[in-house]
Amino acid sequence: MNALASRHALVTGANRGIGAAVARALSAAGASVTLMVRDAAKTRDAAASLAGRHLIVEADVTDRAASQEACTRAAAHFGPIDILVNNAGTAENAPFLKLDPAAFERMMAVHVLGAVYTMQAVLPSMIERGAGRVVNIASIVGLVGAPNVSAYAAAKHALVGLTRSVAIEMAPRGIAVDAVCPGYTDTDLVSDAVERAAGRTGRNPQEIVKALLDGAAQSRMITTDEVAKTVLELCCAPVGSASGRTILVDTAEQPFHFPGTTT
Repeated sequence: MNALASRHALVTGANRGIGAAVARALSAAGASVTLMVRDAAKTRDAAASLAGRHLIVEADVTDRAASQEACTRAAAHFGPIDILVNNAGTAENAPFLKLDPAAFERMMAVHVLGAVYTMQAVLPSMIERGAGRVVNIASIVGLVGAPNVSAYAAAKHALVGLTRSVAIEMAPRGIAVDAVCPGYTDTDLVSDAVERAAGRTGRNPQEIVKALLDGAAQSRMITTDEVAKTVLELCCAPVGSASGRTILVDTAEQPFHFPGTTT
């Protein structure tokens, strides 16, 4: 499949989990893929799994200058960035009253400012060309919330709001900006959070997973490939399609999306 041939896609946090799966899907569709990560050495396996041309650039997404420089290097190597996928993230879980307030600053820095910095780096070029796509990876808890992840949920809610607002500004310029909100997904991020919760509460990890899935009305964990498929469908959509959508990837047969603005 070469639906994205001649396109340049940049994916943040592409060394593992959803980011690595998205990079594979975009590469298989013909795109040249830049993997923007904090540690290139930990990204070699993910890069080796790609079907086509790829580049690894190191940057901490919370560092504006580093993000700008990494995007500039990527554009110099493969040409202007046509597709930006903001996936980099982490999570901190604890009951709200026991959560260090600094956790809110850390979550906002990674999930919100990280997306702000990369979007501000690539959107001017997209505007010049009158085309481009941005996909921000949010979360189901960015729509409905969840216990013990208030800082993460607050940041993901903010990312959804940011996505919708930027989409309204960019739609008349031919640029689509959407958010994908996966349900609980089989990733290290989720498994690590479950292990921390089990250690803190003494509960069985399987019980914690079941409670998470029941709370989200999921019959099972989402796979990273399912999330990547949704991202790929967005990136392959015709120019002029809707923008500003919030797409929930859960265990239903078809992902549900909240309508966005249109170009």
